[in-house]
Order: sequence, then C-alpha cells, then structure tokens
Amino acid sequence: MSILTSAQHYFDRAAEVMGLDERIRAVLVNPEREVKVNLTIQRDSGQLATFTGYRVQHNSARGPMKGGLRYHPSVDMEDAAGLASLMTWKTAVVDLPYGGAKGGICCDPTTLSPGELERLTRKFVQKIHDVIGPQLDIPAPDVNTNAEVMAWIMSEYSRIHGFSPAVVTGKPLELHGSPGREEATGLGAVYIIEDALQDAGRSIQDSSFAIQGFGNVGSHLARCLHDRGGRVVAVSGSRGGRADPAGLDVPPLVEYARRGGRVADFPGGRPVSNQELLAIQCDVLVPAALEDVFDAASARTVEASMIVEAANGPTTPEADEAFVARGVTVIPDILANAGGVTVSYLEWVQNLQHVTWTLEQVHAHLRQTMKAAYRAVADLAQERGLDLRTAAYIIAIGRVGRAAVLQGV
Repeated sequence: MSILTSAQHYFDRAAEVMGLDERIRAVLVNPEREVKVNLTIQRDSGQLATFTGYRVQHNSARGPMKGGLRYHPSVDMEDAAGLASLMTWKTAVVDLPYGGAKGGICCDPTTLSPGELERLTRKFVQKIHDVIGPQLDIPAPDVNTNAEVMAWIMSEYSRIHGFSPAVVTGKPLELHGSPGREEATGLGAVYIIEDALQDAGRSIQDSSFAIQGFGNVGSHLARCLHDRGGRVVAVSGSRGGRADPAGLDVPPLVEYARRGGRVADFPGGRPVSNQELLAIQCDVLVPAALEDVFDAASARTVEASMIVEAANGPTTPEADEAFVARGVTVIPDILANAGGVTVSYLEWVQNLQHVTWTLEQVHAHLRQTMKAAYRAVADLAQERGLDLRTAAYIIAIGRVGRAAVLQGV
C-alpha cells in the first residue's frame, strides 16, 4: 500500500470521527501544487544523463510549506504527495506555523560521484527556484540528503535571489545551520517516549528497546536512550543487525557505524535480520527506517507493548487495526518524529532574525514543543476513547481546517 493511500485512510478515519464537512475535506486533502521537472546533467564520463525531480506542496493555510528532499529510486509523484500530506499534519500537531511539502529526485545516489550529485542538486534548484523560498516552501534533508546537499541548495538559490540562508534548513553550522539539528528527530522521539512510558507506569530506565534503522535518526535515538539508562536490546541497518537481551554497548556501536561499519558486523550479541527485529522481545519497538514496515502479518508477530514511529509511514492501515485490537500503543509518525521539523523551524527562525541560539536553548525549545504536543494528543485520546493516531490527526486537521476557513477559503 502506498504512503499516500495510508495517509488518506488515517485522514478519513479522523474526519469521520470529527464529522468533517465534505467540502472542507476536499480543501484539506488535495495538494496545492505538484511540480515535476526533467534534470539533465553531464556525468563525469562526459555522457549526458536525465533524472526526474518532484516537489509536492500540500497545504499553506498555516504558513510556508516545509518538508524534506530525498534522493532515492522510489521517489515519484505519489510518494511525494503522501509524504507532503504527512508534513501538513505533522507541523500542525506540534503547532508550528507551517504547511506541508515533500519531494526529491528519482536517482540512486550511490551510483553518482560527489560532483555529479552537486550538479544534479543545482540543476534541480534552477528548475524549481521560483516555487520555493523562505516565505514559500523551505526544503530540508531526508533520505540520502544531508547538510552538504542543503548547502548546495542555499548556494544556488542565493546565486539567483540574493543571500537567502532561510531557504533551506539542516545546513552546516558554518552556513547558518542550527546546533541540535542533527540529533533532533531522535531526541524528539525520546522526549515523547519519556512521557508515554510515564503514562504507562514505566520509565526509560526499566524498559528495553529495539530500533529498526540505524541511520541518523536511529543512531541518535539509541544513544539518547542509552544515556538515559535504557536497555537497547537490538538495532538493525539496511543489511541486518545485532541483538543482545542484556543490552548492546551503544556508544561503540554508534561510532562503529559512523566510521562506515555494518551494524550486522559489530562484535557483540547475535546477528538479527530486519524482519526478525520486528518480532524481538522488548518493551518499545522503534521503526526508524522507511515506510510500510508493518503489514497485517508482521503486526501479529510484534512482541512489544509500544511502537514509536520514528520513520514516516511505517504502519499500513491493516497493521494499525491489528495493533489497536491487540492493545499495542502506537505513537504515530506525525507526532513521534516531529522533532526534526521542530528544530528545522528553530533554524529558520534564527536565519530570519539573523541570530544564533545555543544548543541548550534549542534543546529546551524542542523538549517543550514535543512534550506539549504529546500531552495534547494523549489527553484527547483518553477523553474520547481514541487511539493516539486518530487523536493526533483530529488535532492537526482541526488546526489546519480552522486556518483555512478563517482565511475565507
């Protein structure tokens, strides 16, 4: 099932509970703009190669649109549209003055040299520069993009429009990035986990965790949990992982992965596949990779009592229904992984005001935002007898819908 179909399903479920008028539904569901561009560059060999770039801008009722750029062979318009809608609800549920957007380039970055990636990125900016900008649409890193790619985007956009550091977030610190951006998604999820476990009568110190995906989000999440006394019993990368019921030695594992080592080859524990990790015995299971990790069959094998969606769209509607029926608590993606966009917002604010905040200030803002959002969602869920995903969507849809109506749409 596509992420667009899943997002639409969750929207419809919340809209039914809200009794949302069909006309408002139509306004909130359909993207405002879809952009598709052909990108031709010269390869290092001298040959020409053409790629396709996408940008879907879903909703601007609450402010400029915000969302990542991913470089991956799976990127297409439908994928971008689904992720863009998730960004609309994500920014609304944590009450940021943003709408949602998403996009990227359909390519395999592992087959491109750094020079080719830079030329491809700059060509993309040349094609879409008139529909992005600090007050229009602010891209950010996503799958296979990073601070260096954001620096290229800022550079090319500024070449056309003049100095514009606020056109993207997730930039290097030396180019007006924000301290705390790298660990923001993982740390934001930890703040959510703290409060969700407290509501369940537990704490990080007496809980065990398994994390599927050990990129930027998963590695920072594992380190933050370990630093707070949590027992990380399993982690996996794209080619397998390691598990140890006594707890993995996280700091050297993070360093090992940072230096390019495969998680599956780390000494200690036993080997575990990505699929096996989903069924491992633990208290909290964290999907932190790509979408559609859980289907109806895999949902029945999950042993964890809580799932925290650090990835976008990891749970299909069929799996979600199974989790609800089994009493598994699911912290939805639009809440759990909103730490990244929260610190992106803080970077944007600093750029617009030409100021720099300390790491302590950024972490304090992030903590306050994530915990306030979780409390609002959890309280609504308890008050109305809802699962957390439906409650999160109701809050987000309500905020976006009211903004649209108040503007006379």
